[in-house]
Amino acid sequence: MMTNRERILALLSGKIPDRLPWIPRLLLWYNARQLEGTLPPRYRNWKLRDIEKDLGMGTPARDGRVFRTAVRGVEVTTKSRNGMEAATEYRTPAGTVQTLTRGSQLLRSKGIMDLEVEHIIKRPEDYAVAEYLVEHTEYTPCYDEYLAYEGEIGDDGYPLVAVGDCPFHHWLKNLVGYNQGYYHLNDTSEKVERLLNLMTQKDREVLWPIVAKSPAKLFLHGLHFDSDMTPPPIYERYIRPYYQEFTDLLHRHGKYLCMHADADSRRILAQIRDSGFDMAETFTTEPMVTCTLAEARKVFGRRVVVWGGVPSVILENAYSDEYFESYMEKVFRTIAPGDAFMLGVADNVMPDAKIERLARITEMVEEWGAYPVRLPDRVPAGS
Repeated sequence: MMTNRERILALLSGKIPDRLPWIPRLLLWYNARQLEGTLPPRYRNWKLRDIEKDLGMGTPARDGRVFRTAVRGVEVTTKSRNGMEAATEYRTPAGTVQTLTRGSQLLRSKGIMDLEVEHIIKRPEDYAVAEYLVEHTEYTPCYDEYLAYEGEIGDDGYPLVAVGDCPFHHWLKNLVGYNQGYYHLNDTSEKVERLLNLMTQKDREVLWPIVAKSPAKLFLHGLHFDSDMTPPPIYERYIRPYYQEFTDLLHRHGKYLCMHADADSRRILAQIRDSGFDMAETFTTEPMVTCTLAEARKVFGRRVVVWGGVPSVILENAYSDEYFESYMEKVFRTIAPGDAFMLGVADNVMPDAKIERLARITEMVEEWGAYPVRLPDRVPAGS
């Protein structure tokens, strides 16, 4: 029998594993239940990895790193406001900018991070500061840390190493924000293009070589691409060329690129495929978004491994046991015979998820998940 590590590597290399890997993200559920004191009695005082093993799951292994960053020549100060907000100021020779994060008691009680509600770039003059921050960010390889982490994960999974986002989407989501991004692109296009070119050059000259030379093989670079916020024309102009160049480099070094697909990607499925991505993890489908698993499988084929298939909401009381069973049977029908697919939960197993349904999915994998995936006899074909 193959290990989860072997199954993941087999799928990435276009081979067939012995059965479907079943690897959901349980950390958010675990942290929330710990903070609330509501872990099932069986799992009180258990470590997360032990719970994953007991439930018959692999581990998502998302904490590997191959570099560390530091920003030089910047004075950073953070001030708390009313315990729920934090204002961070960045003083540079090019000017001063500020961000603001905001939290809530409810979300913090479940271990969910605060949200940044004000971003670095608000005015045209802030672009000079953003350029300074890019130019003065240093990258230092830490390959030994990665190797130690890979050893810690062992056969339970394979490290997925996060290395940020592409320049355009990082600018849109993190530097200026979705609410104002396209106004900036229209009104200050020259400044936006200059910053994007600088970010791309920095990635190409500094980030990419560190990643390509590292001992890691699977990288997460790109997240939250959405059909509305990054529609096909925008994706084609600002995102696809970047990834085509980057994935070409990675593939020459025997490495693979993954994107975090927790958005509605229905109208950009072809663009994602043609960018060169090898995997789309936490792939989110209806009823949470309009995209269906069948649509994604049709467009991706065997070129992009889908890691997902289980919308987090169907694990909660809002959906009946009958709906959950029917949905999961539909998932297995859709993915048969099981090529280029890893079963997971999109985006996370949430705090209100029913542990019984996670255990039930493990039973389904054991019953139906051996390659080639076979439908349960009681489900009529084509229903």
